Amino acid sequence: MRYSPPKKLLYKLPEAEVSRKFTEDKLVLASHNPGKVREISALLDPFNVDVVSAGDLGLPEPEETGQTFIANAELKALASARGSGLVALADDSGLAVDALDGAPGIYSARWGGPDKDFNVAMKRVIDELGDADRSASFRCALTLAWPDGHVESVEGRVDGHLVWPMRGDKGFGYDPIFVPNGYDQTFAEMDPTAKHEMSHRADAFKKLINACFRQ
Repeated sequence: MRYSPPKKLLYKLPEAEVSRKFTEDKLVLASHNPGKVREISALLDPFNVDVVSAGDLGLPEPEETGQTFIANAELKALASARGSGLVALADDSGLAVDALDGAPGIYSARWGGPDKDFNVAMKRVIDELGDADRSASFRCALTLAWPDGHVESVEGRVDGHLVWPMRGDKGFGYDPIFVPNGYDQTFAEMDPTAKHEMSHRADAFKKLINACFRQ
């Protein structure tokens, strides 16, 4: 039988999607929340990036009209990138309570009222839960945006349960009532270094680093 060489493929395999790399030495954190600015700045320390916040630059806070954490993170990052002419990093995060169908979710800060008082927000969560199951998760979307409109977005999470009364004074937001699975301390009781290693923000940040910072 005569040998026939295999026919050449007439199509190309799709190339793997490549994320845009961050190569600048200055970054805007698209946040006016001092707690978030401190936490994200600490995560960026190893990369020798000059970090400035949107608040420091006097950039206005855009209205968060997105229906998901990623949509709001992209909205904020793009506003800061276009307003500053620099690459901007935005976070949108919140508490999702299983028995409340994921609430407060993207409205986590707004549950604290006009002053975004998280003592009010935490009490409201517990009051609305009543005797229901207290399983919850923290979610975090991170978006890196360039002034030309390009964005790279990732999402992280950490699961746990809620406690009452509040415990600890080292965190911010809902940290005093959230205990991650496998631990007996709330985020607000933990040493910040330990929290940074396993939080929802750390989970998202690792994904962003792998996608956009490491060559």
